[in-house]
Amino acid sequence: MLYKTKYLIRLLIITLSVDMIDITLIAQNHPNLILTKPGVEKIRGNMDAAPLFAQTLAAAQNEVDAEIDEGIAVPVPKDMAGGYTHERHKKNFFILQKAGVLFQLTGEEKYAAYIRDMLLDYAKLYPTLGLHPTNRSYATGKIFWQCLNDANWLVYVSQAYDCVYEWLEPAERALLEKDLFRPMADFLSLENPRFFNRIHNHSTWANAAVGMIGLVMGDEGLVKRALYGLEDDQIPEDARDNDGGFIKIEGKNVAGFLAQLDYSFSPDGHFTEGPYYLRYAIYPYLLFAKSLVNHKPDLGILEYRDGILTKSVYALLYQSDPRGAFFPINDAQKGMSWLARELVAAVDITYFHAGDDPTLLSIAEKQSKVFLDEAGFQVAIDLAQNKAQPFAHQSIEYRDGDDGKKGGLGILRMNGTSNSELCLVMKYAAHGMGHGHFDRLSYALYDDDGEVIQDYGSARWVNIDQKGGGRYLPENKTWAKQTIAHNTVTVNEKTQFKGKVKAAEQQHPSRYFFDASNPNVAVVSAKETSAYSGTELHRTMVMINDEQFRNPLILDLFRVEATDSQQYDLPWWFQGHLLSTNFDYTAETSSLSTMGEAHGYQHLWKEAEGKAKEECAQICWFYEGKFFTLTRDAQADDALIFARLGANDPDFNLRHDPAFILRRENTKSTLFASVFESHGTYNPVREIPEHPFGSIQNVTPLYGDAQYCIVSFETKGGREWVFMMANQNASTDAQHHVQVGEKTFEWRGVYALEEK
Repeated sequence: MLYKTKYLIRLLIITLSVDMIDITLIAQNHPNLILTKPGVEKIRGNMDAAPLFAQTLAAAQNEVDAEIDEGIAVPVPKDMAGGYTHERHKKNFFILQKAGVLFQLTGEEKYAAYIRDMLLDYAKLYPTLGLHPTNRSYATGKIFWQCLNDANWLVYVSQAYDCVYEWLEPAERALLEKDLFRPMADFLSLENPRFFNRIHNHSTWANAAVGMIGLVMGDEGLVKRALYGLEDDQIPEDARDNDGGFIKIEGKNVAGFLAQLDYSFSPDGHFTEGPYYLRYAIYPYLLFAKSLVNHKPDLGILEYRDGILTKSVYALLYQSDPRGAFFPINDAQKGMSWLARELVAAVDITYFHAGDDPTLLSIAEKQSKVFLDEAGFQVAIDLAQNKAQPFAHQSIEYRDGDDGKKGGLGILRMNGTSNSELCLVMKYAAHGMGHGHFDRLSYALYDDDGEVIQDYGSARWVNIDQKGGGRYLPENKTWAKQTIAHNTVTVNEKTQFKGKVKAAEQQHPSRYFFDASNPNVAVVSAKETSAYSGTELHRTMVMINDEQFRNPLILDLFRVEATDSQQYDLPWWFQGHLLSTNFDYTAETSSLSTMGEAHGYQHLWKEAEGKAKEECAQICWFYEGKFFTLTRDAQADDALIFARLGANDPDFNLRHDPAFILRRENTKSTLFASVFESHGTYNPVREIPEHPFGSIQNVTPLYGDAQYCIVSFETKGGREWVFMMANQNASTDAQHHVQVGEKTFEWRGVYALEEK
């Protein structure tokens, strides 16, 4: 009671100054948002059975206690991401959420008092704020430079408010709701319809923020607004359009949390903005869903759309490399992984609410922390009882689009005799909204140590103030989104769809087929017919496991059919240091020139160029203690170019990555064929290389037209394989017969691989 009596005078002033708000409340007890009273009692009485939970709670207690000792800081906002005021307000919402949990689980009133005092400071500050002074967002916030971060704040702080709701005096609650929470909920929704009422991860945060604070306050109107979006008559005329993720059905704006579930995910759980952004958005998705389970169980939110949220968590886990780092699809920062705080919550909530999958426990074990609620508590108990089983990645295809008919993502995985996993991800998904890149039919390749053939990801230094205030840099548009930045064909040095997002959003690639049923041969194939006028792109990638190779091979067939002669550039963004080639080249040793003036080429230095002496071009490189070789077919007039990123980059925003580019000019239709192999290692202590030279001697297109592709590749030991494929008939029952000179090739089904 010490903390209550200490503020009697302050409370009297608050009581006299607040106009009481007349609102119909939902009958409820607190906490009942994420934590619940029964859950709190269960945790308090069994803490010894969950050592990882106790460890996580102790770490949170040390962090919050240190902040309490430092004192409360609620500065007037002025900075971009990474600046002091931004990071201070960001830390505040994390600490407030943890303090709420600590109050409930320890009963120590100092945590409740800390929350109350800070929230009262925010209630004093918020009415004085106009828009954030930076004014550099389509939806400028008040506490932060963009509304998105304001919504982050409210999602976290609503949890803290729920935890101290019954401890606060009624007049304190009335003040906080009148001067802080309701104005903020209205600001995020009514005052920012372009932010609140579209299909996008930003709007998911906004919907969850408004809905969660509405649940705590017992405001059914806010909860309805969060679930279904703004009514049409609440949206200004200039915001009623189809741009930027707005969806209309029969003229009516479709928005809100349920619409996010309907339109952001494919039926498989693939998130159209990519795994990096789902990692970020999965927190409000699951936290609001969990809140709805506690408040509105009849809604059946976790069963909604055949359990789409559970599917989305598994999609996230599968869309990662062997280390658990998410594929950097679209505007993604590399290195984000299963260890993210959002994934701690996602794994625990999914385990608790969707079936106690013991393989999820192995991920929680790697995370070394749990979510501080009943779900995390159960995970910690079951970990202590040794119930964890290994989570196994697998080859899998994810469809894109709410109907599953807008392309997809193909993931192939195999382990070779070296027991190292090779993982290939080929992208033939829809554009991914504003975060999308013009990279259709691109791919990236990973092994146990990370990238081998890379996707650039985004040009951004997240939350690093010195680099553009932590925002996307200009080079994100001029480089990272451009087609040449990815491992796919660029036509006539132009970016797909001429770099126009609206045009890209209206079209999508077409899945041709995906087959991972054979443990030794897996294939993904897709087509793109709209990226370049009069041009069809068709890529097929094959992962092949054979006991004579230490690791699986990758056979890559890229077919181009065009009505006019064009120039084709096919880059390989390899990682590491070039060791050798089988062709001569001329290196630029005293000066460098750029490869072009636009579409990303202005950022490429040409370092060397050569011509193939044989019918194939081969490079060998070294990276992270391993040897790799790429063997690709080459025609007499093909240019073989070594390039390096970094031109026209005065602020040093770009990485200086190497690329190997095959350029084929004055060509209508053609077939690019290559074989990638990972074949050796080097121990720097022993100073002995093992298997430093590749096995593949050549790769040869034997036949290629609109109907069929036939390619052979041969080892230095004389073993030969032939891959045959039908380009227009994906039936598994069709019989095919192709005559090439005196040889006849026959097979059943869309493809076949034979050793000769």
